[in-house]
Amino acid sequence: MGNAEKGRPPVLGPEQVRLMQGLAQEVSILRPEVLEGGATVGELAWQFGKDRAAMGDRWRYRLWPRDDASGRLDAWAWVSLPFTVRRSDGSAATSHSANLTWQVHPDRPELLDEILDWYATEAPGLDRVVTPQDADTELLSRLAVRGYTPDTEAGGDDGDWHQFNRRSLADLTQPSLPAGFRFCTAAEVGPAAAAQAHVDAWHPSTFTETSMAGVQAMWPYGEDLHVLVEAADGTLVATAIIWFDPVSRTAEFEPVGTHRDYRRQGLATALMWHGMHRARDAGAETMLVACVGAAGNPAARDLYYGVGFKPFARDVPHIQRSR
Repeated sequence: MGNAEKGRPPVLGPEQVRLMQGLAQEVSILRPEVLEGGATVGELAWQFGKDRAAMGDRWRYRLWPRDDASGRLDAWAWVSLPFTVRRSDGSAATSHSANLTWQVHPDRPELLDEILDWYATEAPGLDRVVTPQDADTELLSRLAVRGYTPDTEAGGDDGDWHQFNRRSLADLTQPSLPAGFRFCTAAEVGPAAAAQAHVDAWHPSTFTETSMAGVQAMWPYGEDLHVLVEAADGTLVATAIIWFDPVSRTAEFEPVGTHRDYRRQGLATALMWHGMHRARDAGAETMLVACVGAAGNPAARDLYYGVGFKPFARDVPHIQRSR
């Protein structure tokens, strides 16, 4: 199932992403340990919102509707094909491989074979990357049969594999900012300033005001859950977006960042405590955040551990090399 005319590549749209998020809500409740890292409610909104304008038809998707009148999905998949985008410093960011993001309802594991067949059709002649969670033994066994092998570089101590972390929102510390700083929201500062805060935190960045508009248009974005820290001179020095899913009563930080000139002052820690209070006030019971889990890149992991997060799942990068 797609949304393209015959003979044209399918173009992913917000309506398809909303269906994908519906399956993410179900899996978050049933088996959160196999929720693919890019397939959470928040991650889907963030990735699609910010990259939609730049990626265009470099995203291909397919949906597997449930065989009933619910309008829900049993599975979905999207493939990102190689692309190049410009960063804020004028350099280019290029992806050379194909990458699969997917989700399957736990009751329909046989659909994994259809997804992998479709992936091969959409990305012929390319290195094909798949990143299951370590608890997804069903997919791991199917990947081995099809010739996928663990990517030891991406999954090693200096790799870019991610781990999923969570904590209860039942017991929270009160946030404390250094003198001269204050909390604010995207509603107060406006989209242009909020976009600049992200660029400053992730320099060099591919993020733009167009990216910000795309993110703000996605469900369940809310300006009151896009929290920031402002310095005395008006500079926005830390930023975090919170994605709250009222069905699973979980909220997710994505992304969290601090201005490169204001790090190691406890600003991100204070912002996360502040954000978790706001998420709990909105109705969330559990908080999620993903981070690089590799031993060689401990900064984000240590930040999240410091505010009470604990790991519960991790990526296991696999690749099928083109021949």
